[in-house]
Amino acid sequence: MSSTPSSFADAPRPDAAPAPAKPAQTETLVLGGGCFWCVEAAYELVPGVISAESGYAGGQRVAPSYEQVCTGATGHAEVVRITFDPAVVKRAQLVDFFWDIHDPTTLNRQGADAGTQYRSVIYYATPEEKSLIDASLAKANAESWNGKIVTEVSPLPPFYPAEEYHQNYYKKNPSAGYCRAVIKPKIDKLKTAPLVAPVGK
Repeated sequence: MSSTPSSFADAPRPDAAPAPAKPAQTETLVLGGGCFWCVEAAYELVPGVISAESGYAGGQRVAPSYEQVCTGATGHAEVVRITFDPAVVKRAQLVDFFWDIHDPTTLNRQGADAGTQYRSVIYYATPEEKSLIDASLAKANAESWNGKIVTEVSPLPPFYPAEEYHQNYYKKNPSAGYCRAVIKPKIDKLKTAPLVAPVGK
C-alpha cells in the first residue's frame, strides 16, 4: 500500500467541523448533593459548563476508592468538580442552581441514598467565594427552604477523581434502573430551568 504524502495527510478535511474555541479563562467549583451521578448530569445541562467530574472530597484517606467511601469510614463526600467558562455562566448562578437540583434540608441523605458520603456540601477556595456561597444559601433558605438548609460550607480540601466508570454515568447508562427511576425525572424537569433554557433562547 502506498503511503499518503504528509502534505495531504495533514490537510484538514473540507467537511470537518471546526474545533470549538477554548475559553480564555476557566474556573472550578466543587460541591456535593447526594449521588454524584445526579449532580454531574444536572450541571452538564448548563451552558458554559465545560466539564463535570465526579469524585471524592472532605475525608481523611488519600485517594480513596468508591468502596472505601461507601463505608462512611473515610469521611469523604461524593462531589462533582465543575469546570466552567465565567464569560458564559457565573459562579453565583451555578451556586444558585445547586439549591434547585437536590434537597439541602436532609442531613446526610438524598432520597434513599443515606450516609455521610451523600451530605450536601459546597467548598470554597477564597473568602470571596465563601461570601458568595453564604449569600446564596441565605437567600435560598429564606425564599425556598423555610430556614431548614443543612448544607455544609467548608474550605476546599483535596479533590480525588472517582473511578472512570463513574464519569458521565448517566450518559453512558441511560437504561440503568437508577438512571431511569431517579436521574431521568430530575433531568427532564431541570431542562426547563432558566439557567438551562433561558427565555428567548
